[in-house]
Amino acid sequence: MIKIICGPKGSGKTKRIIEVANEAVATAKGHLIFITDTKRYMYDLKREVRFIDVTDYQIAGEEALCGFIKGAIAGNYDNEFIYVDGIARIAGKNLTDMAQSFYMLEKIAALRNLEIWITCSCSEEELPEFAKKYL
Repeated sequence: MIKIICGPKGSGKTKRIIEVANEAVATAKGHLIFITDTKRYMYDLKREVRFIDVTDYQIAGEEALCGFIKGAIAGNYDNEFIYVDGIARIAGKNLTDMAQSFYMLEKIAALRNLEIWITCSCSEEELPEFAKKYL
């Protein structure tokens, strides 16, 4: 299952996704992975959440990001939650051009029984049609 947290820049999306990740620690039976492109929030997450800053891995583009997420998931078979803060920013694409990524994430979430949370920098009205079902 995919869930989106959206809102304009500066509206508290990152703070909200961090809260969601930290709250999940109490009930999670599997691994939690938080993917972002900055070390800024590293210490805001509980230590049980695996923090990955993609700038350490030189992710370039949507396909590289999708491959990176698949690789992170493949590292353990008991993953339960994946959090991606700023998917379009990390991929270097407009959100409207990322339908294929969302399709792939939906398939992997269903296959591995994952809950994937994603932040998107846009209002609900600006969210592409393919992504509205994840609100």
